[in-house]
Amino acid sequence: MPAESAESAVIGAGLPEQERSRRDRDWMDRALAVAASTPAGDVPVGAVVYGPDGVELASATNRREADADPTAHAEVLALREAARVLGDAWRLEGCTLVVTLEPCAMCAGAMVGARVSRVVFGAWEPRTGACGSVFDVARESPLHAVEVCGGVRLAECESLVRGFFAGRR
Repeated sequence: MPAESAESAVIGAGLPEQERSRRDRDWMDRALAVAASTPAGDVPVGAVVYGPDGVELASATNRREADADPTAHAEVLALREAARVLGDAWRLEGCTLVVTLEPCAMCAGAMVGARVSRVVFGAWEPRTGACGSVFDVARESPLHAVEVCGGVRLAECESLVRGFFAGRR
């Protein structure tokens, strides 16, 4: 699995590692709860955006099938809502995106464009992951680097995706 970035000019960087890890697990529990409300037929992915103060700004599920919209990934929808909550401020500096599945290239590009400071994800996506698995859009952009923390609540997040695809085979 890809290593976590050593750079950390981000939210919680001053927290003791144990406290930061506990907070990440708690935030992932929330993302898992959001994923559970994904519309039937969509891959169950939950995304939550937390502000610099740690307050939840937005959450979303995948809605590609439900909305017939190829861009309706949980991450994109949550980022859009967070920007709206912040008063249509497209820069989400200091914010953390927590998502149950490693973001794809589109979603990682949206994080970089929105200037998200940190992404925490659960399951690795070995076919399309863009935070270290296949590509590393999040950390290699010359525009803005996003701190990446993957594998949080790994078993639970993998189980969610496996369960969905097992039911479709």
